[in-house]
This record gives sequence, structure tokens and C-alpha cells, in this order.
Amino acid sequence: MTQIVRLVLFALAVTAMSFGSAVAQSRIKDIVSIEGVRANQLIGYGLVVGLNGTGDSLRNSPMTRQSLEAMMEQMGVNIRDANANTRNIAAVMVTAELPPFATPGSRIDVTVSTMGDARNLMGGTLLVTSLTGADGQVYAVAQGSVQTGAVEGRGSSGSSVSRGVPTAGRIAGGAVVEAETGFDLRSMPNVRLALRNPDFSTAQRIAQAINAVHPGTAIAENGTVVAVRPPAGRDMSSFIAAIENLPINVDAPARVVVDEVNGVIVMGDDVRISTVAIAQGNLTISVQESPYASQPAPFSGGDTVVLPDSQVSIDEERGREIRIVGGSASLSELVNGLNALGVSPRDMISILQAIRAAGALQADIEVM
Repeated sequence: MTQIVRLVLFALAVTAMSFGSAVAQSRIKDIVSIEGVRANQLIGYGLVVGLNGTGDSLRNSPMTRQSLEAMMEQMGVNIRDANANTRNIAAVMVTAELPPFATPGSRIDVTVSTMGDARNLMGGTLLVTSLTGADGQVYAVAQGSVQTGAVEGRGSSGSSVSRGVPTAGRIAGGAVVEAETGFDLRSMPNVRLALRNPDFSTAQRIAQAINAVHPGTAIAENGTVVAVRPPAGRDMSSFIAAIENLPINVDAPARVVVDEVNGVIVMGDDVRISTVAIAQGNLTISVQESPYASQPAPFSGGDTVVLPDSQVSIDEERGREIRIVGGSASLSELVNGLNALGVSPRDMISILQAIRAAGALQADIEVM
């Protein structure tokens, strides 16, 4: 009975420990991507019709005119000798992203963008357009009503106002997938998991977590790639589904990201600063011009002149003593130490760069 009680208490303790540590953990599926499982970019050239006089000018857009003539010839109508000058049609580029494992018959969204001098695609309809991949094969066919989400107004005097981008729009579910990419994950003997943020410690932890559940199925090749293979008698798809939810303690190098344009500073939790002394102050030079008129004595025959009067002063901000910052055990203490200087984020950027130059910042600085 005592042995059973001990086993129960041990199980409860393990469960409590894993529950408490899971708060700071991430799933494998959230920190890696599977090599080969990716989206593919599609592109096509097409025509949008039905525009209310906001399309391409056929005289200024020869590609639109040629496309219109070729399309009408396929329908048995010859307009090459006609003096067509409609502005109800626009030549567009159609782009889409083919998701991994997309099957024929499924629908994907497309983006439509003008190529000529069309002003607005609102109310237009995209005609059948083939979307090809980088290999030149057709993977989808697009058609549908274009939604721009923009507003535009024009006056008779030429003034105009617009909100959004009326020369580009989207067609939700506007393309039908016609062919698969041919990537067969199920039959693959092994796959490679690529870390989105490469780190040797994280890669080793992923391999250890997988091997703890399925011994001998994972190996960390480097800080970016973990190669896995399913155990005997199991296919790759079900194996990935079994391991992608395993919790991992993610590690990352200490890094400080600085956006000098917007004055933004982002610091990781592992950033540390060795003990340093910092003094920061502002020096202001003021120049004030107070010109005055010089009047000559009565009946002296002199002229009134304006003479300059410049006052220059130098004001150095006081009250900011030299402070000791560093030796922080946590990010919050580091931030509190820097905030004690009472400086703005832009001044703090200069301070962090100076601390790094002094060799006291134990982190990488990435300037955007």
C-alpha cells in the first residue's frame, strides 16, 4: 500500500512539474517548418472588363489593345481595323499563393494589379486567366469580380480624392486549383525539420524530445536542421502528427534590436550588462536676436539704422549624476537601471551602443 501511495505521489509531482514548465514552452510545430512543405507562387496575365471608364486607354496601352484583339479573334470577331478606344478594359497581373497539398478543385484567393494607366478596378470582372508556377506549368485558373476596398472621387476641374489603392484588388476564392505540386510526404523515408530561428541548443532539445518518445528517430544535424524518420511500420504523415505537439524549451542568443528611425528598442530576456558607470546629459546652445534702431541726434543730419543685438547662452542640463548600471539578474532589473537615468528611448539607443563599444553589453545589437 505504501509503495502504491509513493507511485501516485511521484506521478502527481511529475504532472505538476510538467504543467508548470509548459507555460514557457513551445510546440515543435510552432518553431520549425518541414522541408519541402511550402507554398508556391503563381502568376498570370489577364484582362479586367466592365470598368466604368476607369480602365486603360487603348491608345496609350498597346498591350491592352493587342490582348483585346487576340481575345476577340478567338471568339470569331475581328476588330483590328476598328478604331476602338474604350476605357472599360484593363490589362492586369494576377498573383496567387498555392498552399502545400492543395488538391484539384479547391479554391484560393488571387490578387489583381493593373499594368497600364487604368485608374480604378472597382466593379470590374477578371476574365479566365491561367496561373503558372516557376516551372511554367498551369496550376490554377482565375476568374471573378474584383473587390478593391478603395474609394475614389474626381471633380470636373481635375481634382480628386482617394482612400486605399483602387488600382489593385482581390478576388476571394477566385482561382480553382487544376493540378497538384506532386509532393508526396506520406511515402518519404525521412524529412528534415528546419528551425525558424536557428539555435544549436533548441535543435538538440527537439531531437531529445522526439527520441524520448520514439527512440532513434531524430538527429540534430546542425543548429538549423533536425532530421527525423518514422519508426518501422509507420508512415511519415502520422509520425509528424504525433511529434509536432511535443513541448520544447526554446533557447535563443541574447539580442538587442534597435530601430533608430522610430526610436524603438527590443531586448531579449537573456540580455545582460556588466557593471558600468553611465553619465548622460544634454547641452543646449541658444542664440537670440534682438535688433534695435539707432536714432541720430536732432538736426544732426544722420540716418536711422538698425543694429543687431545677439545674445548667446549655453545651458547644460543638471541633476543627472553618474549612475552605476549592470550586473542585472533579470531583464526587468536591467530596464529599471536604464530607466533610472531618465533618458528617452532615442538617448537609450546611444547609451546601449556606447555600452557595447565599452565591451559591457553581453548581447548582439541589430540595428534596423
